[in-house]
Amino acid sequence: MGDKVVDKKTDGEEVAEPPRRVRTRESRKSLIRSGRTIGERREHLETANERSEARKKVKKHKALRFFFTVLAFVALAAAIVYFVFFVMRKREEPPYEPTITVPYSPTIEVIDEDAGGTAAKLSSSMKEYIGMAEADFRELGYTPTKVVRPVGSIREVDFYLDGYTGYIKLTTDRPSAVSVEDADRMIRYLKNQGITEFTYIDVRIERKAYWK
Repeated sequence: MGDKVVDKKTDGEEVAEPPRRVRTRESRKSLIRSGRTIGERREHLETANERSEARKKVKKHKALRFFFTVLAFVALAAAIVYFVFFVMRKREEPPYEPTITVPYSPTIEVIDEDAGGTAAKLSSSMKEYIGMAEADFRELGYTPTKVVRPVGSIREVDFYLDGYTGYIKLTTDRPSAVSVEDADRMIRYLKNQGITEFTYIDVRIERKAYWK
């Protein structure tokens, strides 16, 4: 049944040893021990994986907290910058005041010959034109003394200037600044010709000027 082994202690007699079943028991113990070791290893691996996942979650939560903290600081800084540069600056600026254009009005004597010498019946547009023409003459260095609206005239106004014997005929059909510039050129032309006295200068027609 089993292997025959010679025992060296005997005188050469062959003694058969019974089958050793120790190996079977040792194998079973080895298997049992191996089974326990595998289970422990599995449990150890599962525990390590859980710990790794837990560490990853903690890191992820920390990263999210850091991100939202930085975002909150950025939003706070933006709010402070907006408040300083826009709200405070707007408070420092003076309130908006619309520009009110005041119509020109004459400051010299105005005579309306059709109304008996008073200017009460002159229209507001006529008064404004006289005021603008007066300002234009002053801007060029002349000093208007009075304005006359002749009898039967609707649009003509005659300006009298300090230092001159005659008067300047203007019409409301033309811009006051253009008419006054034409009168200034005519006065300087007459001075260059040696003429210092005139009855009137007529600049009512565009690109033409008359004098008497």
